[in-house]
Order: sequence, then structure tokens, then C-alpha cells
Amino acid sequence: MGLTPDELKDLARRLGLPSFVGKQMADWLYRKQVTSLDEMRNLSAKTRSMLRAAGYDVGGHAPLKCQASVDGTKKYLFPTADGHFVETVYIPDGARATLCVSCQVGCKMGCTFCMTGRQGYVSSLTATDILNQIYSLPERDTLTNIVFMGQGEPMDNLDAVMRVTSLLTSPEAYAWSPKRITVSTVGLAKGLKRFLDESKCHLAVSLHHPLPAGRAQLMPAERAYSIADLVKLLEQYDFCRRQPAKSGPEGAHQRRLSFEYIVFKGVNDSLQHANALLSLLKNLDCRINLIRFHDIPDTPLHGVGDAEMTAFRDYLTSHGLFSTIRASRGQDIFAACGLLSTAEKHNGHTSDDK
Repeated sequence: MGLTPDELKDLARRLGLPSFVGKQMADWLYRKQVTSLDEMRNLSAKTRSMLRAAGYDVGGHAPLKCQASVDGTKKYLFPTADGHFVETVYIPDGARATLCVSCQVGCKMGCTFCMTGRQGYVSSLTATDILNQIYSLPERDTLTNIVFMGQGEPMDNLDAVMRVTSLLTSPEAYAWSPKRITVSTVGLAKGLKRFLDESKCHLAVSLHHPLPAGRAQLMPAERAYSIADLVKLLEQYDFCRRQPAKSGPEGAHQRRLSFEYIVFKGVNDSLQHANALLSLLKNLDCRINLIRFHDIPDTPLHGVGDAEMTAFRDYLTSHGLFSTIRASRGQDIFAACGLLSTAEKHNGHTSDDK
């Protein structure tokens, strides 16, 4: 798991096998999603023995724990290859089922409102670790969408993230449409530019404040790469309302750009902030996802009520910036936005997770 179809063909050739054996393995892995080499029935027993002797297996690892919310959301705890843990959230919603996957154990970004940021950075996941959250999910066959919005910053582990999105969209692997996948970022310039140039997947930018000074207080990443510079970069691509300087990969004009905006009482919820958002994003074809803040320990931040959320949304939408309020899911099991953390597991408290 995690090897591309071409790499599986190369593996077959290195073992002295025809390259079509690699194609067969890709079919068993990514279309049939087998759990063992023995299930690859059109591979000879000798071939399977050769793979095992070379140290290969499927590579899947079942989740260690599942917590179910009253709203149907499920949070899974998965092991990683280096002995750590990540949380993954399954969100059913009628005919739609979204999986929120993690790409790192902890996070380097240090956002003040996020439990993952409080955990600090532990390690980056391999492509196999990321893919396993999908591959070994009990509800994997029901999935309609995947969002890279779990633990970690995708642009800080972009090689692994791009490998996974490539497998998800490859005709020889999962063959998903890139429109079913959204990758989030706080805005790391180098990784973001590569993503824009090479990927057709949707992009979600964690914004949370339209003014640089206010955003820097919430998100230390603002000091390294400002939201103004980030928007200028995005305006060079196919999201721009004006003629873009470049279009990114073929077909990328179908990508969607959204900005994530947690609404904090007295911090970013005023008419001044709404107008600053309108000014900042005026040249982009995008949407705003307004998110309720879920209280975390030892923070002065607080959310706003439903009436304030609705008024903020309606003001933005009525002035040409389409805005939605994201439904809060899984708060009772700490699966909602900003609540994922495996810090306790890494302190050795794993007895209840097996």
C-alpha cells in the first residue's frame, strides 16, 4: 500500500516477474482493497512467496479504537508505522459521507485555537499511514469525499499528501475525481505553489482573520507568509476573477477555493472584519466557510451565538462573497474542528485504545 501502479510494476520486474504482475497487484490493492497477499488470487503461490520473502505485505492496519457521536460521526484512532497514533473522523450526512484524514502526528503551526497545535509536532505520516486511514476504514465503501483537515499541515508533508491524492485519482488505482478531495492549508508558500501547479483537487485555506496583525495573534504562520501575499499568489491561478497569469494543471479551472473562518467573539466578528474580508478576497472566485468555535482549555477565545453567525454570513453573501455556516459534528467525542489530539496517547496512556 502506498506504492504507485508504476512502482508496483517496477517491483515486479526487480523480482524477475512480468510487469503485468504489478498491474494485478495495483488492482487488488486499490480496487479490491484486499487485506493480505493470499487474497491476490491471480498471483501464483510462488509469486506471493517471493513478495513475502522480499519483506512485502499489504501494509494495512485496522483502527485501534472507535468513538461514536450522538450525531453519527465516528472518530477512529489509527496506529502509524513509527509507533505513534493519529485520529481520523468519519462524517455521514445522508447520501454523503466525508472522511477527515490526518497527515501528521501533531502540528508545527501552533494555532492558538487548535488542540492539535497545542500538542506540538511529533512526526509526519508516510503515504502509507495516510492512505491506511482510508484503506482500513470500516465504512470505506460509503465514502463520497475526503478532506485533508485532520491533524497536521498538508503543505508541510506535501510529498506524502501528493502521493496519496495521486493514488486516489489515478485511473489504475482508486480512480476518484479530484473534485471529491479537498486539501487544507494555513498557507505555506513553497508547498502551496507546488500544490497549485500540480494538483486538481480543491483547496481550503485556513484564514480566521482578514487583518495581518489579528491573524498573527491567532496563527503564527502569518508571520512567515502573510495572508496578503497568499491571496496575491492565489490571484495568479484559475481562481482569479480577472484573467489569470497561469491556469495550473489541465482542467484545474474546475477546482474550488474556500476559506475557513472560525468566528470568535470580539476578535473577528465585527462589521469591520466582514468588510476587510470583502476587500481581501474581492478578486477571487471563492467561498467562505464559517465555523463555530469549540471551546478548548486555557484559552481566552469564545464563540458567538447562532444569530451572530447568521448575520455575519448574510452580510458577506449579500455583498457578493458566498458564505456558509459549517454544521458542527462530533463535538461530544472531540471530533469537531480544532479538537483532534493524540497527545495523551503519546504520553503512554494507550491502555484504553486497544
